[in-house]
Amino acid sequence: MILQGNQRGGAKDLALHLLKDENDHVDVHELRGFVANDLVSALNEAYAVSRGTRAKQFLYSLSLNPPPSEKVSTASFENAIARVEKKLGLVGQPRAIVFHEKNGRRHCHAVWSRTDTKAMKAIPLPYTKRKLMEISRDLYLEHGWQMPKGMIQSEESDPLNFTLAQWQQAKRLGKDPQAIKQVFQDCWAISDNLVSFKEALKSRGYILAKGDRRNFVALDHRCEIFAVPKWTVLKTKEIKAKLGEASSLPPVSEARIQIAKDMKQHLNDLSQQQTQAVQDRQQTLTIQKRALRDQQRQVRQTLNEHQQQRWEQETLARQSRYNQGLRGFWDRLTGRHNRIRKQNELETARCLQRDQREKDQLIFQQLEKRQHLQKRS
Repeated sequence: MILQGNQRGGAKDLALHLLKDENDHVDVHELRGFVANDLVSALNEAYAVSRGTRAKQFLYSLSLNPPPSEKVSTASFENAIARVEKKLGLVGQPRAIVFHEKNGRRHCHAVWSRTDTKAMKAIPLPYTKRKLMEISRDLYLEHGWQMPKGMIQSEESDPLNFTLAQWQQAKRLGKDPQAIKQVFQDCWAISDNLVSFKEALKSRGYILAKGDRRNFVALDHRCEIFAVPKWTVLKTKEIKAKLGEASSLPPVSEARIQIAKDMKQHLNDLSQQQTQAVQDRQQTLTIQKRALRDQQRQVRQTLNEHQQQRWEQETLARQSRYNQGLRGFWDRLTGRHNRIRKQNELETARCLQRDQREKDQLIFQQLEKRQHLQKRS
């Protein structure tokens, strides 16, 4: 996964940014080492502690972005964060983990306090970019993900490193000469005079004009000039006999100006139609996305409530294994109390893992639905 980190201050601004409602789902997954139990207060707490040092950038913020097509479990994110924490020397520092889901993609943010409370100084973080790149490469290899080219060869990460072919426009497709000739001959056949021939050509995308060397020419939308006698396969005398003189027609220069105006107006009309169509489609999709987001939030809330209720019941069941009074005293003497405690700790860890797997499974299912809707955007 792509790892990007930086040292920074601005505790409140960072917290509010991480909690922005512009995401479909925001989950404050962990607050470790803080007295506060909400993100804003926790990062403000980190700021208050940093006041005992000279550090202005008392936080280290990390974003973890996996490949968009991969289903990455919460445990995998936690593992990556733990590796970064060890590599940068932030083990045991107060830490917050926040998950974001937006447009069918799930990514994660981790924020550490850099303040070493024992030495009352900020923990130095040298060469973080290189260290994060090493961990990122390892993660791609371990998970079997397709590694970005920029990670394989550093020179390929240069955004200006493109070939000329990647920037050339597509060549204009040429028209079939036989098709052009057929257009002129069809327009000639259905016309009785200059006016009808002019309108017939106009309906096929050509403007009749007075040429510099030839009396009658036609221009297409690209202002390419077509000699009428040549493309109708008729003699000039035959053309004049039916159409008369070309003096009433605009010269080529004026025809080109008119074509430019007509094309501009046509493109403006198409642009407005396209803009309106996009707006209508986006409005419909926005409504659908909000409805899906609200429905998914409700499902997650239902799962959280179910898991909380089950957790309380299981906790009571584990506590009921301990005897009270004299029996409890005897259990401590015989070692039974210690065996029960270890059994309860093992079951507690298993239940936590089970609950997280259930959450991940639900998240992956919802991400698939959201990605399907995102593809229609």
